[in-house]
Amino acid sequence: MATATPAHRSVAALVDRLTGVPGREDRLRHLEVLPPRTARFADWPAWVPADVRDAFVAAGITRPWQHQAAAADAAHTGHHVVLATGTASGKSLAYQLPALAAIRSSRGARGERGAGVLYLAPTKALAHDQLATVAGLGLDVRAATHDGDSPWEQREWTRDFGEYVLTNPDMLHRSLLPGHARWASFFASLEYVVVDECHHYRGVFGAHVAHVLRRLRRVCAMYGASPTFVLASATVSDPEVAAGRLTGLPVEAVTADHSPRGQVSLLLWEPPFVSHAGENGAPVRRAASSEVADLLADLVAEDVRTLAFVRSRRGAEQVALTAAELLAEVDPSLPSRVAAYRGGYLPEERRALESSLRRGELTGLAATNALELGIDISGLDAVLIAGFPGTRAALWQQVGRAGRGAQDALGILVARDDPLDTYLVSHPEALIGRPVEATVFDPTNPYVLGPHLCAAAQEAPLTEEDLPLFGPTAREVVDRLVESGLLRKRARGWFWTDRRRASDLADIRSTGGAQVQLIESSTGRVIGTVDGASAHGTAHPGAVYVHRGETWLVESLDLDEHVAVMHPAEPDYSTSAREVTDITVLAEREHRDWGACRLSLGEVDVSHQVVSFLRRRQPGGEVLGEEPLDLPERSLRTTAVWWTVPADLLAESGLAAADLPGAAHAAEHCSIGLLPLFATCDRWDIGGVSTALHADTGRLTVFVHDGHPGGAGFAERGFHAAHEWLTATREAIAGCECESGCPSCIQSPKCGNQNNPLDKPGAVALLDLLLTHAVGG
Repeated sequence: MATATPAHRSVAALVDRLTGVPGREDRLRHLEVLPPRTARFADWPAWVPADVRDAFVAAGITRPWQHQAAAADAAHTGHHVVLATGTASGKSLAYQLPALAAIRSSRGARGERGAGVLYLAPTKALAHDQLATVAGLGLDVRAATHDGDSPWEQREWTRDFGEYVLTNPDMLHRSLLPGHARWASFFASLEYVVVDECHHYRGVFGAHVAHVLRRLRRVCAMYGASPTFVLASATVSDPEVAAGRLTGLPVEAVTADHSPRGQVSLLLWEPPFVSHAGENGAPVRRAASSEVADLLADLVAEDVRTLAFVRSRRGAEQVALTAAELLAEVDPSLPSRVAAYRGGYLPEERRALESSLRRGELTGLAATNALELGIDISGLDAVLIAGFPGTRAALWQQVGRAGRGAQDALGILVARDDPLDTYLVSHPEALIGRPVEATVFDPTNPYVLGPHLCAAAQEAPLTEEDLPLFGPTAREVVDRLVESGLLRKRARGWFWTDRRRASDLADIRSTGGAQVQLIESSTGRVIGTVDGASAHGTAHPGAVYVHRGETWLVESLDLDEHVAVMHPAEPDYSTSAREVTDITVLAEREHRDWGACRLSLGEVDVSHQVVSFLRRRQPGGEVLGEEPLDLPERSLRTTAVWWTVPADLLAESGLAAADLPGAAHAAEHCSIGLLPLFATCDRWDIGGVSTALHADTGRLTVFVHDGHPGGAGFAERGFHAAHEWLTATREAIAGCECESGCPSCIQSPKCGNQNNPLDKPGAVALLDLLLTHAVGG
């Protein structure tokens, strides 16, 4: 590994240093060493203009790698292409070559606007990083970002003169497409659309973005343009399928990676149990963030340039602060070499931190996943990850931030105290040597499709010829919109009938429900928003609400006005909502018989009502009291996977009737915790219900459902991977070191019943019964 410390002759020596600290002997659960890879080069394509080629050579790129040339050639010849190669494999060059070549070769003699290029990134930081790269080439290209940080004057210049426009799907949805008449010359000139980090678009968000891109294609066609789409991702399974679903176009995939890579050492690390007990007396492991702070301090003290990924903004701040405090005990000059990086900082603050890390002024950085997505931070030696980031794709994306170029690299995944992390550090084969997950989203979801058809109709009246662009269910959804009065049928097509902006109907960043504004009581300022679907459980009166690392106490929640009023506070307790949930089966779409048991997929209605909340002392978790709440019931029509076991089979198995509710509840919790391993989701994207006797099935039934109206594809993925998914669930429960259940196996942080009842042995027996005749998946 290339570090400033001569004693570091290898990553192996560094691993020995980290694991040799007294008390850490049993924390390393697995070490995987991935071999290095040599580069394979190609010649510059003949169609690349000399000035574009020379600009890249001057920037240090003497020749492209073979996969870069292959993807660039495909795009240049008009083929839609997705480049799915590893982190730091130079994907940017593959789309910049044809894009810049098109701009330079089509520029008018009088300097008229050249070919248009639209670059879409999931974060503003990535778009600004890409702009810096393009500007750094020194070519005469009119490039600019168009996002929430852009001043009005810049937005006008970009609209009138921009050639290489860098933005995000939300701005495309809310600004460019609704205002397409003012962007007419840009859309008419558009030759390339770049969708960077395309694996980021999954679930409901992915379905929204898929329709934004279809609306873009429709608007371009209105102005006579048919742009070539180039998509890029370091981590996406079946890339041509995912890219085709996202764009609605046939897409070629380039997947062979010919960039160099150093040796990568991946450590799977599990924190120890702490002395105090948690909920219901369960054993609790040390927090992953605390463990990462220790490791970050050790690595910075060794002058190893390290990036620590932490899930929350508050967590990133705390890890940086703790690491600095530990370093101060070693050397007073070291704390200044550690900082935090997260969303919410001003753009200039983010740029300054990125620059300091590149120059080596900072040795350690604790970051949220804002630094996961492609920002060019070179020269890193190690990456720490506080908890499995949700998918294998995200894991390798984060590990790939270290060892850029041919450097050797160290990655350490520190497990959180939950079923998925515990399972993975105990079953490394589930992580290593397996393909990344498929990108799961459903563009036919009517709750997503409907608002985008309204937005398209406001952009230009919808016609029969337009409907195939939006998928096979578009006509059915249009008819419903006409019935509801949102669209009006006329001879020339369907028209938007409302005075509102139709794009406001589709909040592509929302996970469900109208947004609730968070208002500071003393000043009246808006400090943020929360999804209406989440506000019942997180922003109810009396709730302790954490926003951007600051703690607030909620005074009131007005669901009619969509406003929660709160004030800053530092209470010595946290709050957790208690919720009553019921589920009704509407229709079974598919099923499999597993002996006498049955696995099903279909539509359900889920009703939720938050009835009270608990106050828990922090730290420690002791319950201080329960407060009743009077909140309305919410209903959700969505997709679920469920499994049933008949009463006679339960009786034959010897499972006592009194144990069944706890056994089913425990199996439900752990299966929710493990589903993200098989579907690209977070446990907070899904929910569950279990009962010893369900009215609609007449059997013991365990449901796992999507947490979004109409479904997001997660439950469907669970159905098709059910054998593997539920087998992993059984192994996670049986293999946990606790006696009767803990957060690493069957306890859930989102349980509305305060993790009661739970029966760990009963869950194992119940899953054994189910899996005896399981097939498929």
